[in-house]
Amino acid sequence: MVQEKRGLGPYVTNLALASMLNLPRFLPYTMRLPVVGWFAAHVIGPVAGYDKRIRKNLALTCPEMTPDEVKQMERAVLHNTGRFLAEMWSGNALFNRMKGTQLSGPGVIALEKAKADRRPIIATSGHFGNYDAARAVLVQAGFDTGALYRPMSNAYFNESYIKRMEGFEGEAFEQSRRGMGSMVKHLRKGGLLAILLDQREDQGVKLRFFGQPAMTTLAIAEMALKYDTLFIPVFAIRKENGLDFDIVVDEPIAHTDPETMMQEFNDRFEARVRQNMDQFLWIHNRWQMPGSA
Repeated sequence: MVQEKRGLGPYVTNLALASMLNLPRFLPYTMRLPVVGWFAAHVIGPVAGYDKRIRKNLALTCPEMTPDEVKQMERAVLHNTGRFLAEMWSGNALFNRMKGTQLSGPGVIALEKAKADRRPIIATSGHFGNYDAARAVLVQAGFDTGALYRPMSNAYFNESYIKRMEGFEGEAFEQSRRGMGSMVKHLRKGGLLAILLDQREDQGVKLRFFGQPAMTTLAIAEMALKYDTLFIPVFAIRKENGLDFDIVVDEPIAHTDPETMMQEFNDRFEARVRQNMDQFLWIHNRWQMPGSA
């Protein structure tokens, strides 16, 4: 479970984020995203200390990067994060922007076959590009889509975040006892579950990600085996114009054992991130081991 954070620091951070996300909504969508991206990169990110987290993670996983390359990555990662948040806070604008976008990649045939057969699907992804863009395209393609989400640690910001998750097309299940029960019902009726599997899970096992040990959940792979779901990675990759996305469906991950399946996902996800390093949310404490400072 995510530990809720309250107090002056989280409250001030929430006020800043709320201002950054709500005030630009009077701007046209195509202007709003770069404006919020700039603000995230130059104001909110440094004030919240996110730039320090990015530097720490890059020093661990990419020690060959020069100081100038790291600085450039800080700004680019925070800029993409700002764009993502602006898209989430834009209501149906992202959903409408994605209309007409086609699924691509080597796994599309398997994905479509599972839908036709009413076979449950677990579509795995991570904090990369904008996972909500993938969810929008899956909904528009006729998949009965539900998303499992982890509440934000900032209790004040989480209230707004939940509204955005639950207000999107499809269903959203909070990572809680009640949410997990609803999620299982959704799978049993042949639905698609969209889930992000790139955060640290202290109750998981130590697998590899970017050449480093990373605590990784096995629960979703175990669920895939239990309910015989298609277990398939889907990634939303932001295009150069900063507004649109390629939605790429990888080949399904074979049903073997949970550790092998999750290591395969980590490897596939790492390969995607390495192609677009600035689109990964390098802010998470992905490699922190349980009990470490």
